Amino acid sequence: MKKMKSKYEQFREKIKIVLYGTNTILGRMFDLVLLGLILLSVLLIMMETVQGINQKYHTQLIICEWIITVFFTIEYILRIISIQKPVKYIFSFYGIIDLLAVLPMYLSIFFPGASILSIVRALRFFRLFKILHIPQISHQSIQLREAIDASKEKILVFIYFVLISTIIIGSIMYLVEGKESGFTSIPMSIYWTIVTLTTVGYGDISPQTPLGQFIAALVMILGYGIIAVPTGIVTAEFAKSSLKNSNSVSGKKTCRKCNSQIHFDNAKYCYECGTELPNN
Repeated sequence: MKKMKSKYEQFREKIKIVLYGTNTILGRMFDLVLLGLILLSVLLIMMETVQGINQKYHTQLIICEWIITVFFTIEYILRIISIQKPVKYIFSFYGIIDLLAVLPMYLSIFFPGASILSIVRALRFFRLFKILHIPQISHQSIQLREAIDASKEKILVFIYFVLISTIIIGSIMYLVEGKESGFTSIPMSIYWTIVTLTTVGYGDISPQTPLGQFIAALVMILGYGIIAVPTGIVTAEFAKSSLKNSNSVSGKKTCRKCNSQIHFDNAKYCYECGTELPNN
């Protein structure tokens, strides 16, 4: 005999369908409202920094931001209580973003101006990929994540090499140019090196001697190579991931339970919910 579910358990199930059920009507409607509020929130924060608008509508902007913050807070709490493993959600990528989306407004009570940090709510737009539920997009995002994860050690070694290079070049420029040209210290020379290597070139400091200008020209040329290397590393890993998972998304088999199409061609069970897949 089946055990009757309590009202609380029934409530949790209904909330879970709305918050996590991207394939249900209520879930879709909620996701659309959520995206609209995220967009509105980001626009409100931007307008608050425009002096003319802020002076005229400051109170209205703050009230709207607080209303949206309360909504996000309730949503965050409901997401925690509606799933079986709340700790997993809290420390997940989306869980951390959801928390960061509400914290700044509460911090602004004690630290005026902290509300501007609410702009991190823009990160919540990553949910768009989950809401759209397009297999090709989901597959590409998985491949990109795998490529970045596989190349992080190489990129860290490369950054370490660049940091050492900037210290050496900065020190050389300090000796060659000196304080007369604006290279007042080694840290200031390192700043110039970083700005030049990244091809930003603010122009606030520039070498005056022929030797300094020659070194600067070499640093500028080197800068293009430095930009290209991390891109090449990630691109190579992305190509490997694409080749490895070329059959990841078939689009031929659709799960009867969750309608997911994200799975390997030879998969017997759904990648999302574990339901047995049709043999077509």
